[in-house]
Amino acid sequence: MNYRSRINEKLINNFSKLFKIIFLVGARQVGKSSLLAHLFPADKTFVFDPIQDIYNVRQNPDLFLNDFKPPLILDEIQFVPELLPSLKRFVDRSDAKGQYFLTGSQQLSILKSVSESLAGRVVIIPVYPMTPHEMYAEFNEEQNWFLQYLKNPDTFFSDKLTKIDIQPTRIEAVWRGGMPGIIDIPNSAVTAYFSSYVQTYVERDVRLLENIEDLSKFGRFIALIAALTSQEINYSQLGRELGISPKTAERWLNLLIHTHQWTELQPFHMNSIKRLSLKPKGIFTDTGLACYLQRISSPEALAASPMHGAFFESYCFNMIKGFCTALQMMPNFYHWRTLAGAEVDIIVEIDGIFYPIEVKAATTVSKSDIRGITAFRETYPNLRIAKGVVIYAGDQCYRITEDVIAVPWNLQ
Repeated sequence: MNYRSRINEKLINNFSKLFKIIFLVGARQVGKSSLLAHLFPADKTFVFDPIQDIYNVRQNPDLFLNDFKPPLILDEIQFVPELLPSLKRFVDRSDAKGQYFLTGSQQLSILKSVSESLAGRVVIIPVYPMTPHEMYAEFNEEQNWFLQYLKNPDTFFSDKLTKIDIQPTRIEAVWRGGMPGIIDIPNSAVTAYFSSYVQTYVERDVRLLENIEDLSKFGRFIALIAALTSQEINYSQLGRELGISPKTAERWLNLLIHTHQWTELQPFHMNSIKRLSLKPKGIFTDTGLACYLQRISSPEALAASPMHGAFFESYCFNMIKGFCTALQMMPNFYHWRTLAGAEVDIIVEIDGIFYPIEVKAATTVSKSDIRGITAFRETYPNLRIAKGVVIYAGDQCYRITEDVIAVPWNLQ
C-alpha cells in the first residue's frame, strides 16, 4: 500500500520536539506503525509479541534499553509492560526530546501504567481510522471545512468551499470504512480482510484482556453492538439478547471501548433533566467492520439496508473525530435527546462553545430536519451555541436557516 498522509502528522512532529516519549494509541491496523515509520524513517523499530520475547525484554528491560539507543519505535508496547519503569529511568538521564515512540492497541492494559510510570514525560496521541480526506485526497488543515467551522462558525461558509474527488461513491465509502489496509484492495477482497481482522482481534486482544470462556458468544456480542451503532445503549437489553447479565454486557462493552472499537457519546444535560434521556449513545469505530459483522456483503446491500442511516451517521462522526486529531486538544462529544423525541446527533464542545451537528442520509434537507437543533437552542438560551450544521448526502452547501448550514459529507 502506498502511504497516505495522515491528519495528525504535524501534531506528532511538533510534540516530538517537546516531549521525551510520544505514545500513539488506537485500534489494531489503523496505521500507527506506518505513520511513525513514515515520519521517522531513521529510527529503529521493534515490534513486541504477546507470546515470543525475542529480546528478553520482559525479563531484563534495562539490558534491552542499554543495547539499543534512542530514538526507537516500540510497537505494541502493551505486550511488554515491564519496559515502562525502565523507560522512565532511561529518559531521565537526558533532556533530549523524541527519544521513544510507542504504539498500543489496548488502552485498558497500558494507559494506567503509562500515566503512572511516565507522567510528565509522555504525550498520548489518538490515531483513528482514516477519513475520506486522508484516503482519497490530501488533507489540508487550513482548508478543512470542519476545522474552519470550529475556528469561526460565522464565517466558514463561503463559495470557496469545494468537495473532494473520491473514487468510491458515498455508500461504498461507508461500506468499506476507514482502515488503511482496504484502500488498495477491490471490493471482492474486503470481506476477507475483515474476516482476518476479527480473528486477529479476538485471539490477540480479547483473549489477553478478558477471560471469556465462550468466544462464540462474544463474537455474537460484537455483531449485536455493530447493529446498535448510533443508538442509545441499554445494558439490560444487551444482556437479554444474548443470555448474559447486564454486568457482563457492560464489561464486554468496556472491553470494546478500551480496544478502541467503540466510542460512547455521553448525553448532554444541564437542567430540565427529567425531560431528557440520560443514556449514552454508541458509535462503532469503523463502519467497514460494522458492515462485515452485520453480514452486509456489498455497497448495494448497504444501500437497501434499514441500517444505512445509522451507519452513515457513524461514518460522519468518525470523520469528525478524525479531523479533531489535528487540534491541540480533543473536544468533548455528546448527543442530546428529549423524551419527546427532539434530538441532536452530535454536539462538539470546545472552549466553552457548543457546536450542534445533525447527520442525514438524504440528498436534500429542510427546516423539518433541524428541529432538534432548534429545540436544543431553545432549551439552553444562555449557552454559547454556535451555528448548527447538517451533514448530508447532497452536493451543495447552503443555508437552511440563518443559524443552520447544510454541508455535503465529502466537503473539502
